[in-house]
Order: sequence, then C-alpha cells, then structure tokens
Amino acid sequence: MKRLFSFVCAAAFLVGCASGPVAPETVQSRVVEDGGTGPYKALMYEAPAFEAHTVFAPQDLSKFNKKNPLPVLVWGNGACTNSPWEHYKFLNEIASHGFLVIATGHIPMEDGPYRGPRSTSEQQLQSVEWALAQNADKNSPYYGRVGTDAIAAAGMSCGGLQTLDNSADPRFKTLMIMNSGLFVNPAGAVPGMPMPEKEKLQKIQVPVIYILGGPEDIAYANGMDDFYRLSKVPAFAANYPVGHGGTYGQPHGGEFTVPALAWLQWQLKGDEEAAKLFKGDPCGLALREDWTVEKNALID
Repeated sequence: MKRLFSFVCAAAFLVGCASGPVAPETVQSRVVEDGGTGPYKALMYEAPAFEAHTVFAPQDLSKFNKKNPLPVLVWGNGACTNSPWEHYKFLNEIASHGFLVIATGHIPMEDGPYRGPRSTSEQQLQSVEWALAQNADKNSPYYGRVGTDAIAAAGMSCGGLQTLDNSADPRFKTLMIMNSGLFVNPAGAVPGMPMPEKEKLQKIQVPVIYILGGPEDIAYANGMDDFYRLSKVPAFAANYPVGHGGTYGQPHGGEFTVPALAWLQWQLKGDEEAAKLFKGDPCGLALREDWTVEKNALID
C-alpha cells in the first residue's frame, strides 16, 4: 500500500496534484506588503548560490506544475542599480499573481538606496539560465513548475536599455520597456549605460509594450521614437503622467502595475480578459483615468 501511495503521489506531482505546501529555498527573505494582493502570496528572497539576484515568487509552489506553470519575468533596474530597491513592491505584486520574477541585483532587506557597483545586461540573461536550471533540477522546489516557453524581459530606465540590449534572445516571448528607450541622441546618455543602436529594434521578433511617464519623463522621446519604429511586431505605448520615476514605490507598485500585470497575463498566460486592456477601440486602458495610449495595427 505504501508503494502504491508513493507511486500515486509521484504521478500526481507530474500532473499537478501536490500533497502539501512547497516553499522556495532561501538564504534570506522578506515578506513585502503581506505578500501582495494576488491569489498567491509572494516572497522576496535571495536564493542559494545565486548572488546578485533577487527572486520574487509565490510562497507556496505546490499550486504550479506542468499544466499550470509559473511564467517568468526577468527584470533590470533603473540607473543600472545592482538592487531592485526602487521596484520591489511592483515586482512582488506581479509575483503574487502567479509569476516567477527574477530581478538583477542584491535583495533590499531594508528600505533605502543601494550603493555599490552597477549591474550589467548579462545578469538578466543569468536570471533566465537560473530559472531554466531550476525547472530541470529534480532537487529544486521549482522542478517541473516553470513555464520555460513563457519568459518575459523587462526593465526600467537603464534596465529597459539592458532589456533592449538582450532583446534578440529567442527565449523571450515578450518585452516590457518602462520609462526607457534607445537614445535618439546618444550624447544624453549616462556613462556606463548599454547603448544599442536604433537598428537593434529591427531584430525584435516578439510583442513589445512601452510604459512611460508622459512628456515629463526624460525617456519619453526615446521610448516613443522606438515605438513608432516597431512595425513588424505588435507594439503598444502607454503613458501615465508621473514623469520618469513611475509609480513603482507606491503600494503594490501603483498604477504602473495595472498595464504591466495585464500585459504579462495576456502574453504569457493567454488571458483574453487581460487582453481587453489593450485590444479594441477604445481599449480598456484608454478608458482608465489619466492614461493615454497608442498601438500599432498588429495589436488587434
């Protein structure tokens, strides 16, 4: 009987029936805003043997399996900072809706700015490799639970440039460029930022959303110029009039979380209800207070 039970439990794991809670392995961790408002309370943590990266994931992984996998978001920070200290509320909220979010940089265990070396574009790709390795490792709590064909890359400001630097990676299913865009005038760049040429945009093969802070955003002209050049892939531009800093530090990431989460739910989970925020004329986001939107014909 015990052998039969063990066999049934093993088979149940493969098809998605977990026998109890499955928690991530952590070096240090922090519960942010009571785990977020989504159906899966999230945890921010540092994973073993994975330095200079911060993971946000549901506290209980047992709900996820090959039939209901965790899509992945890899994130680059503003100012090329090597910590998501400005964005952790936003990222935690996304994770609470059933996503594995991996941010470049050291975990912000306390509020306050990070002071240290800058991050690199390569760290974002390391995040992808870690997620894939965890999914394949039989000893990992993520084994068989990661959506390896549902990976998004995103970043804010310099992190958006890092995302565009990595944009041709075929493992990405969609891109989110936030308060960012390739420089129209490279002379305005801060030294040390990635500086891809505008021609890089023509290599993008997946849907892209730009979420910007309106004309007062110092990245507005760059981001909108990018958007207008994207004619071969679905592209959407959303502006909310808060300037370059966005709303990431507000409770649960503020208003920027609305289109970002809906975009990921649509692009990575196939959620057609979430797609209504972007499809149609007018689309749902256009009806939301203070948002202005533009999109190309491939969105609908």
